[in-house]
Order: sequence, then structure tokens, then C-alpha cells
Amino acid sequence: MGRKKLKLAFIEKDTARKLAYKNRKNSLLKKVDELTTLCGIDACAIIFGPYDPQPEIWPSPSGVQNVLSKFKTASEFDQRKKMVTQESFLKQRVEKAEKQLRQQLRDNKEKETTMLMFQCLNAGGMVPNDSSVAGLNDLAWMIDKNLKEIGRKIESGDSNTNIPQNQSENQSQEQLQMDPPPPLLPPPSPPPSVSDNDEVAMMSRLGWI
Repeated sequence: MGRKKLKLAFIEKDTARKLAYKNRKNSLLKKVDELTTLCGIDACAIIFGPYDPQPEIWPSPSGVQNVLSKFKTASEFDQRKKMVTQESFLKQRVEKAEKQLRQQLRDNKEKETTMLMFQCLNAGGMVPNDSSVAGLNDLAWMIDKNLKEIGRKIESGDSNTNIPQNQSENQSQEQLQMDPPPPLLPPPSPPPSVSDNDEVAMMSRLGWI
């Protein structure tokens, strides 16, 4: 069973908020420790919380000082290369959401135009009277797109099934050599001849004469 999606909002209940703070703080410090061990990098953590008299420092005050001194000696470009503020982070999220919205609007428009195209085909090629100029342009674009796709598939299918004549003849000859023709059957024997006397005797036995 999948994990329930967490709603990112301020926890109103004091007890639940304090428990969440404790669990998340321990998990964060554990992740930082794993990051330094697995990737061999320098990292530190300083957490100020309302429930602790002193800030939580990892790994130690001297370790934090070493990491901060390395950061300060780096160039300004390296310091700000992957650094984001709250404003820039929200701006990135808004731009990403707007891009997804534009893509979804294009997909919806294409599906609506496709449905309109099939409705017109089912109606014998009749276009609804209330169609706008923009809708007609979209419909013409969709029809042209499908015609090009159909033409492309037909051309690809013809190219796949196109076999040179010499190659076809060679294959036919090889098939004849591998599979000899079946033996000829003897002609059927003619039916036995019946004489006039035998025919008269047969008719007499049947009571016809």
C-alpha cells in the first residue's frame, strides 16, 4: 500500500506539531550523516527549534566552523550557483505550473478537435453551423495532420513489402528446388460398358418392361 500524501501546512495541534518536529529533525540529521558517508562530502546542520534550549548542531561546533569557512573562501559564483531564496523557489514552481497548464490546454484542445472531426465524419462530412473560425481552422489542421500520418504509414508499409523482382524470382526457384512437385495421378478409368442385352435384362428385373 502506498504512503499517504502529506499535506504541507502548519500543524495546528501543539502535541502533533512537537512530535512532527522531533521526528523530522532526527530524520534530517540522519540523512545528512548518510550523505557525508556515502558521497564523501562536507556538510553540517544547524537547527533552531522552539522546543530545545540550545540549537541542534551536527556534527560538532568545530565541524560546522570548518564547513562554513570553506564556503566563505569559495568564489561568489560557486556560492550562489545552486542557492535559491524563498522568492526564487516559488517563482520556479509557478513557472513550472504555468508550463504544465499550457501543455494541458493544448492536449485538451487537440482532443476536442479530434472528437469534432469524428462527429463530422459520422454526420457525412457536415460541419456544425455554430462552429467558429478558430474552430474551423483547428479542424482543418487536425484533418491535415491525420492525412499526413495516414500517408506516412502507407508509404512505410509499401517500402516494407516492396521486394525486388530478381530476389522474388530467386526465392521462387529456390522454393521449387526445395519442394519438388507432387507425382501425377493416373487418369481415372472409364466406366464399364453395358451391352444392349444386359440393359434389357436389367430393365426386366426392375419391372420397367
